Amino acid sequence: MNVTFLGTGSAMPTGERFQTGILLEEAGRTVLVDCGSGVLHRLQQSGVGYEDVSTVLLTHHHLDHVADLLPLMKARWLAGEDHLEVVGPRGTKGLVDGLLEIYDYMQDRLDLQVREVVPGEFSVADFDVSAYETRHSVPCLAYRFDDRFTFSGDSEAFAGLANFAEGSAVLAHDCSFPDDVDVSNHPTPEKLGRELAGHDVGRVYLTHLYPHTDGRHTEMLESIAEYYDGDVRFAEDLRTISIGHAT
Repeated sequence: MNVTFLGTGSAMPTGERFQTGILLEEAGRTVLVDCGSGVLHRLQQSGVGYEDVSTVLLTHHHLDHVADLLPLMKARWLAGEDHLEVVGPRGTKGLVDGLLEIYDYMQDRLDLQVREVVPGEFSVADFDVSAYETRHSVPCLAYRFDDRFTFSGDSEAFAGLANFAEGSAVLAHDCSFPDDVDVSNHPTPEKLGRELAGHDVGRVYLTHLYPHTDGRHTEMLESIAEYYDGDVRFAEDLRTISIGHAT
């Protein structure tokens, strides 16, 4: 499985990090997780392109996770593609219907299939997916793919989410701010380290990074390491990691 971080930033742009998007590919299977501003551009830079993305899985509906969804629909239509599946938590159908109501010329341009999912197990683009409700300001789901890669979505760090990621080869986890920022709905490094302590995860990538984290990566990693001794790194836009099959 190849995992490409298309966007590792947040609602506040830095110029280096676009908003949230993660591309998963394996053996002809492809799914785009979240579609924030800039993700359509990053898809082209990745060499995959929007033509090859026919399934989008949303963690939640905040603008920095869905801003390029309608541009993706239009790009696929203009490129002659005729299908797109959008999967996400409750409210996803209302989101898509609302976008198409405003931009009504896009209605019926694609064979558009919308599916809402709840915590539990299901299949998306032939990936076996488990979903877990996170702690955020709106309904949000964390996803685990083929029992190998877990994405926290937006969430505070808490024991249930750490347990959900247990045994993953790779965990991409929200770590939006350094410790001196008073924040809810997102974790700080200390809180994340405390919740990951004692858990078995192959590697952790920190993502959803606000500009407040610029120049402070070392201290953030040190803060996590006070409690969690695993391999922790910062995700970067367009970085691809390969995850082998579980043995």
